[in-house]
Amino acid sequence: MDVDRMRIVGRRLAGVSWRVARHEWTLAAVAALVLAVVLTWPTLRDPASTIPQDTGDPTLQAWQVAWGGHALLTNPFQVWHSNTFYPEPYTYAYSDTLLGYAPFGMIGDGPVAAVVRYNLLYMLTHALALFGAYALARQLGAGRAGSAVAGVSFAYAPWKLAQAGHLHVLSIGGIALALAMLARGHGWSLRHGHRPDRIRPGWVVAGWATAAWQVTLGFGIGLPFAYVLGLICLGVAVTYGVVWWRRRSRPAVPRRLLLADLAGGIGFAGVTLAMAAPYFEVVARNPSGRRTVAQIEMFSPSWRGFVTAPPESWLWGERHEAARATLGFPGEMTLLPGVVLLSVAMAGIFFSAWRLRHRLMLAGAALVSVALAAGTTFGGDGDPGYVTLVEHAPGWDGVRTPGRLVLWTTLLLGLLAAGALTVREPASAPARDPLPEPASGAEPASGAEPAGEQVPEPASTEPERASGARPAEEQVPEPVGARPALRPAAWADAEPGARPVLRPAAWSGAAAQEVTPEPARKQGGQRWRVARLALLLPLVLVLLEGVNRTPHVPAPEQPAVLRGLTGPALVLPSDGIRELHVMLWSTDGFPKVVNGLASFTPQSQERIRAASMTFPDATSVAYLRQVGLRTVVLLPGWAPGTPWADVAARPVDGLGISREMVGEDVIYRL
Repeated sequence: MDVDRMRIVGRRLAGVSWRVARHEWTLAAVAALVLAVVLTWPTLRDPASTIPQDTGDPTLQAWQVAWGGHALLTNPFQVWHSNTFYPEPYTYAYSDTLLGYAPFGMIGDGPVAAVVRYNLLYMLTHALALFGAYALARQLGAGRAGSAVAGVSFAYAPWKLAQAGHLHVLSIGGIALALAMLARGHGWSLRHGHRPDRIRPGWVVAGWATAAWQVTLGFGIGLPFAYVLGLICLGVAVTYGVVWWRRRSRPAVPRRLLLADLAGGIGFAGVTLAMAAPYFEVVARNPSGRRTVAQIEMFSPSWRGFVTAPPESWLWGERHEAARATLGFPGEMTLLPGVVLLSVAMAGIFFSAWRLRHRLMLAGAALVSVALAAGTTFGGDGDPGYVTLVEHAPGWDGVRTPGRLVLWTTLLLGLLAAGALTVREPASAPARDPLPEPASGAEPASGAEPAGEQVPEPASTEPERASGARPAEEQVPEPVGARPALRPAAWADAEPGARPVLRPAAWSGAAAQEVTPEPARKQGGQRWRVARLALLLPLVLVLLEGVNRTPHVPAPEQPAVLRGLTGPALVLPSDGIRELHVMLWSTDGFPKVVNGLASFTPQSQERIRAASMTFPDATSVAYLRQVGLRTVVLLPGWAPGTPWADVAARPVDGLGISREMVGEDVIYRL
């Protein structure tokens, strides 16, 4: 008995596993991961010793993820007070934190683990962006090919290649995924509108949670996302009020949905405010951290930037070299979403599965995003535009790179393209409703998804018109003995002269075969298969535009003198991009160090640097002791050409400090 029962359980588990393995979302996730490995190659070829793009911001972000994990394991309440920029507080908020990746930082320790972790996240962010945009397009009603184009373009748009060193900019998959979850939870899509029978409060909670997680990855991307969610909520509230006014009665809202939205929205707002508080504190302590219009102007692209690709683009890099030369800051001004994407999206305005008003809304929103991404160049001064937000909207004065808003342009163009590539199944073929009406009293399947590329005709479409037959009042009367299936029962109840309204699912395959001659049906099926194959061409072209030439450089190797370092410490020379390397190396035990690099310089760091330029002498030693420093490390290989070039030759007699050589480097103990 037990053996038979185990066999039955085993068969059931095998059946469930097989269904899960071949489910669309499983296949989409696997495809996204495989493409991420291939299109970011050679990132995972040597993840322990190389890093994408350069050794600047990637080393900073590798430290950020490591510090987040270390703080969660040791003292979560001190996460904002990092080991860098000693003795300043709230130093983790000196840049976008990537705090949402902190769980990854709990695995492994030291600089090598930090680099491996960064490379894995670099690959995974591309996979999540593709999967998120694919899920959003599918939820809105697009076919698989169109959704794939939306996903690939969102993950591998040419402009993103210039941001290969900015993990917080690449981490945009949560935006699309959260929107997909929220739309699914509310039972809403572009194709079907709102369907109360498909409301799923659990998906609503998951969507708000994903949105909150996205905000924890940084405000440079998260702040505009929060405003977009606010605008969507405002639009929903206005629509609800209009419906209420027109119907003269309050529309019913399911209690569970209302509670899910309230809980999710309050949670999202709480996380956003909790993330914002340290940044407000940093600006209050360091007024130079506030962005000015002059700084924003430095990174504001001209119209040419939106059609120019970065040098990392395999397809367009060399071809756009002359155009890049006209841009003031090419790294933030090469904002091409993709030539193929632009072309298909333009076609999607005129030919699409979406309704006309939805197409116009998507196109209008894309234009608004371009205007905001142009920064101060829109209209001559960006007011009205991005500058207006900087001067009047909370939080926008902390974002100095308006061009990154092109991510919204890319997502909206991807949805337009998905609509253009979602073709309708010919009427000669048996119509399939991918989301059939539930039976009376039955609950619709929560996992039901469109089965093909087609979008069924709207509910008001008449089968006889789709198949080319004449209207009912003009048709020749049927001969006696005609099959009842060809005259649906709904006609019997129709008023004289009125047209019955039928869903395509009301037509059975047998009826469709009888209505349509066999040769015509076969010809329509062949055309349909050719059309589906043709949909692969835009996908291949979009993938081609995503091929990169991103350099992968050796990760900076930790000097032996910094292994096991005890703090508080100062590493000399202390200036420039090398500060980021020291931050990465400090993941070995996380000693407190003065070193660190941000978009502004704290006054305490300026004073310590100024005092250290005469080190070692009585004045500098006394001041460093006064601020709490106990160790100074000199890296002579970095010193030439800096104010610390001759520190190693200066005497230490009578200063009460010790000097020790570790290889070519020197460590002073105060």
